[in-house]
Amino acid sequence: MPRRRSGAIETDYFSTRSDGEPFASGPMDYTSITQDQRERMLEAVGVGSIDQLFEAIPAEDRLGRALDLPPAASELELQRELNSLASKNSGACDLPCFMGAGAYDHFIPVFIDQLISRGEFLTAYTPYQAEASQGSLQAFFEFQTQIARLAGMDIANASLYEGATAVCEAATMALNVTGKRKLLVAETIHPDSLWTLRTHVSDLPVELVMLPAPDGVVNAADVRAALEDDTAAVIVQSPNVFGLIEDWTECFRQVDAHKAPGRAPLKVGVFNPIACALLKTPGACGADVAVGEGQPLGVPLQFGGPYLGLFAAKKEFVRRMPGRLVGETADASGRRAFALVLQTREQHIRGAKATSNICTNQGLLAMRATMHMSALGPNGLREVAEQCWHKAHFLAKEIEKLNGYTLKFADKPFFHEFVVTCPKPAGEIIESCKAKGMLAGVDLSHARMSSIGAQNELLIAVTEKRTRQEMDGLVSALQEANA
Repeated sequence: MPRRRSGAIETDYFSTRSDGEPFASGPMDYTSITQDQRERMLEAVGVGSIDQLFEAIPAEDRLGRALDLPPAASELELQRELNSLASKNSGACDLPCFMGAGAYDHFIPVFIDQLISRGEFLTAYTPYQAEASQGSLQAFFEFQTQIARLAGMDIANASLYEGATAVCEAATMALNVTGKRKLLVAETIHPDSLWTLRTHVSDLPVELVMLPAPDGVVNAADVRAALEDDTAAVIVQSPNVFGLIEDWTECFRQVDAHKAPGRAPLKVGVFNPIACALLKTPGACGADVAVGEGQPLGVPLQFGGPYLGLFAAKKEFVRRMPGRLVGETADASGRRAFALVLQTREQHIRGAKATSNICTNQGLLAMRATMHMSALGPNGLREVAEQCWHKAHFLAKEIEKLNGYTLKFADKPFFHEFVVTCPKPAGEIIESCKAKGMLAGVDLSHARMSSIGAQNELLIAVTEKRTRQEMDGLVSALQEANA
């Protein structure tokens, strides 16, 4: 055990040399090791220098000089420097945020940050030792119940890594359940999910067939035309990447009407959990599997992740579902208890025959989501959804009044996100609005979004946090950007 002496921690590193002689003990620094410690470690592994240690790496791949670092700084100096750098950022904490595209600036009750930091909640994974982890397992059981009810499905797992992974797991389950090889995927699914799915199946004998959406949503007739005997799943997101509401009911009805040998294709609905509090759920629309991104449920934007994957399904698929599942049981005394169940499907037991290579869950964020849903309750979640809906539609109408700005899909219903066609490149509009203190939205021609949008298209999201003053400010900023 480390020994504390005179404010320093002293421990025995490399307490025995290769020749059996003991090393002298020395204090452990908080920073880098000393030259003496370095030499003793090199001696222990049998090399004479750092260069010799790394000589297996070609010389052209090594830096060959000292790192170009500033002089050492005290903790106070470092804090000042970091605060100075941080003050240059313009984020959702500082400016009204109308950005979305899968990550949304929702209100998070302050108590969540306080509770989630407590030791009994602070875990990233599902625990293995049920007898010592009843609190965490019960929380995940409640999470499963909440997500299943929110999605209108029979059962949910204890979460996956994030939304895009959840889409991949739904596709994999469909391939395993049906034994078929084609996946019909709506073009309006989020690009992150699509590219992750393409990577996921790239080494498999699987064909991705894209369902066209020339007017922003998938046409049920195109679903019917694309269905084949070898179709394993139909995957449709609603609200889709443009914020538009897809007709899940009619799309999935086409799947039910399709007569093919073997197992029918699985109907996969990719959902927004906040929208489910207001719109028809995936289950109500006929989905077999519902997956989504749980970031809107009490998870901060946190620079794009980590986020929270949601996975729910009909009861008939419970033994095929990926990831962890917490079940309710009774202990030897008959008391209510919780444990991980159906682990025989998992990677660490079945190896190559596992239903998925997911071997844990996003425990800490699932706990946040559980707290968030519990705090708001059904009425609170619906209130959030209604505010998102009404505020987004108010702002869309105000922007339509501006010269040069139009709604790209003006005749299509949307939830809390919409696409605006701008008189200038969206990137220029965004920079102009940022100078006026507004994060105006997402440029649909930029980077990962470029596959779905054009240079002058701006995706705007409105959550319950946005005020009338902020929305009026965005309208003014957009108007000035076109002056």
